Amino acid sequence: MVAVRARGLIGDTGKVLLDREMDAPVVEEIREVIAERGADSETMIADLHVWRVGKGSYSCALSLVTHDEGLTPKQVREWLSVHEEIVHSTIEINRCPAERE
Repeated sequence: MVAVRARGLIGDTGKVLLDREMDAPVVEEIREVIAERGADSETMIADLHVWRVGKGSYSCALSLVTHDEGLTPKQVREWLSVHEEIVHSTIEINRCPAERE
C-alpha cells in the first residue's frame, strides 16, 4: 500500500517538475483570453507557466508585453476570472511604448 502511494506521489510531483501541466486545456484558455481582451493594445504573452494546485485548480505565472499604459495586474485577473479553475495568478506587465512617427 505504501509503495502504491509513493508511486502516485512520484508521478504527481514529476508532472510539476517537468512543467507537464502546460498540456492542460486551461493553458489554451489563458492564451485565448489574453489574445481576445488584449487585441486592441497588442497585448501579448511573453512567458506563461501553469501549475495544478488542487483537483481542477490551477495557478499561473504570466508575463505580458503591451502598448496599454493603463493595463494593471488586477485588470488581467478580471479577464482571467471567467475561468474559475485559475485560483491564483502572478502577473508581470512590461510596457512597450508606441512608436513615434
